[in-house]
Order: sequence, then structure tokens, then C-alpha cells
Amino acid sequence: MAPPDLRRPFKRSLISDQQRRRELSLQRQAQNRRDAQHQARCLAQTILSLQSDSSEPEAEFESVPVVELETMPHAEEQAQDFDVRQAVRLRGPEARRWFAQQLMLPEWMIDVPDGLNADWYVCARPAGKRCFVVSSNGTTISRLRNGSMLHRFPSALPNGARVNNSTRSGQSYCILDCIFHEVPDQTYYVIDMVCWGGMPMYECTTEFRFFWLNSKLVETGACDDPSPYHKYRFRTVVMYNCDLEGLQAAYTGSVPYVKDGLLFYNKHAHYQSGNTPLVLVWKDENCSQYVLDTDSKGQIPDQQQIVLELLDDGRLATSDDPAVIFSWLNNDFIHEDLWLAISYGLSLVKEAYVLQMVN
Repeated sequence: MAPPDLRRPFKRSLISDQQRRRELSLQRQAQNRRDAQHQARCLAQTILSLQSDSSEPEAEFESVPVVELETMPHAEEQAQDFDVRQAVRLRGPEARRWFAQQLMLPEWMIDVPDGLNADWYVCARPAGKRCFVVSSNGTTISRLRNGSMLHRFPSALPNGARVNNSTRSGQSYCILDCIFHEVPDQTYYVIDMVCWGGMPMYECTTEFRFFWLNSKLVETGACDDPSPYHKYRFRTVVMYNCDLEGLQAAYTGSVPYVKDGLLFYNKHAHYQSGNTPLVLVWKDENCSQYVLDTDSKGQIPDQQQIVLELLDDGRLATSDDPAVIFSWLNNDFIHEDLWLAISYGLSLVKEAYVLQMVN
């Protein structure tokens, strides 16, 4: 009898591409925090040196490493990119362009993250239109993912209506990440907080943002029934710890809205624009009616679309790690008609998808 393979238990488990990117995102957050703290310390040392003995100002000033303040240009660029005080004053095409780039978008959940039960939240995602809700200068505006305006209305949010504008300063504004649930309740479900009372929350962790959101939103009266000075109702989405009980509650529990999958948030994640592996979405036929792609009328098209990578050796692969190979194309065939080759590959994908659904 062959001896048992003793090496297998000691092999390091494979790390998925998504898990690797999650770790890198958290490392970048930690590095940015350290850079900001270092910049603040250098600035404080500079100010203190200027307030020291005025008899030797040059010697004191030269002892401070002022040059290090100039070694982090990305910090200034990032601050300019996220200057929300200027963004809330934008109008027309400029506002559409800015807001179209600011939403934090989830990735599809393709593996189980490390520390899921301790470091993650889960919630039932409401079906509807993803949007930013901005209250400023006595009015409230909601903008869709492409930056176009959805609604303009009065609200009980900070500086969101003329009736409460007199009690707020001009610097008071609010930006919420919401999903507008149109039928039947006309409600904005708040899934995240970007700014509140003029204070940006980009560098705050998910855990703090959710705590602040649940604490402050009720205080303003935004969760009250609609009125002449508060046209739409706002609601928070119940967030559960991602343990067995929380997963069951989010997956099978009843909610006052149409459910469209599950959202998973890393508790330590900051709010960052674009796709991030620190926010994940899961959909199946039990928790979403939009498992397959639909057209503008909500109908399932005859063919589903998928993006594949054409490798150098002619293989058609997914972006998974490890990649899934769907087909192999001859190089001569590729050079003769690339578009025909791509169409051929997509037809194979469709056949594979149909077989998977049947089985």
C-alpha cells in the first residue's frame, strides 16, 4: 500500500483574486491613514516652529522636514477630487459628470471572504434605482448612477428645505447613498452615508458610517411620513452581522420592499468611488427577481451577455482566478475575422450557460 501523502495538509490554500484585492484595498486604506497622520504631524511641527523663539527663525525653520509635505501630491489630488462642498454647488453637465463617478459599486460575490462572520455586515438589498440624495441650499436633489437628476424636492434632511433653511448654515449639506423604491411606497432606502451636516465621511469606516446614519437620520424627521415640506419618506436598511442568524434573517426574512439580492459590507472599509471588493452583492432565484440581465422593459432577452478575454494563444477565458476556459480559437481564424471569432466564442458561452441552467 502506498504511503499517505503527508504534504497535502501542509499546503497553503489558494487565495482567490477577489480576496487578494480585498487585502490590498485594506492595506491602501491603512497606508493612506498613516500618510494623513504624518502630514498632520509635519504641519503641526511647522506651525509650532514658527511660534517658537523669534530670535532664530531661520535655524528653527530649517530643522523641520517641510520637504516631506511635498512628497505626497496624491493626498492633495484626492482632496480636490472629493471636495463635496464645491460638488453640491455644481449644476447641469458638470454636476452629472461629477456624481456619475462617485458611487461606490459592489462586486459580485464569487468566494467567501476571510472573517465573514466577524468583519462583515449583510443586508437585503431593496430593488429600485440607485442614486445619490443631496440636500443643500434649502432643497434636495436625487441623482441616478449616470449623474442625471431623478427628483428635486423638499426634505427634512440638513438644509434640505426652505422651511428649515433658517436654522442651518450655508455650509450644512448632506449626501446619502440610496435606492429609490418606486412601487408601491415611493421611499428612499438609505444604504450608506457619504456626508452629513457638512462633514465628509469618506475616511470613516463602514461600522462608524452605519452607526452615524442610524443615529442622525431619525433625529431630523426624515423617516416621518411625507408632508408639504418633506415629500418622500426615508428609511434605513437593517444591517445584520454576517453570522448564521444574520444571513438567515437577510436571506429569508420579510422586508417592507421588493428584495433584490444581498449586500455584504466590510466593516473596516472606507467609502470609495467605483467598484470595490470590500462591498459584495449576491443574487439567486430565492432572493432576487433579477438574477438574469433584463432589458429596459424588465424582460429577459433571448441572449445573455458575458465579457471574455482573448488570450495570446487563442483561448477565450473569464477574469476569474484561476480563469475558466470556454473555448480555443485558431490564430488564422482570429486574424481573418476577429469579430466573427468573438461571435463564435459568445455562442459557445450561451450554449454552456443554457446547459448549466438545465442541469
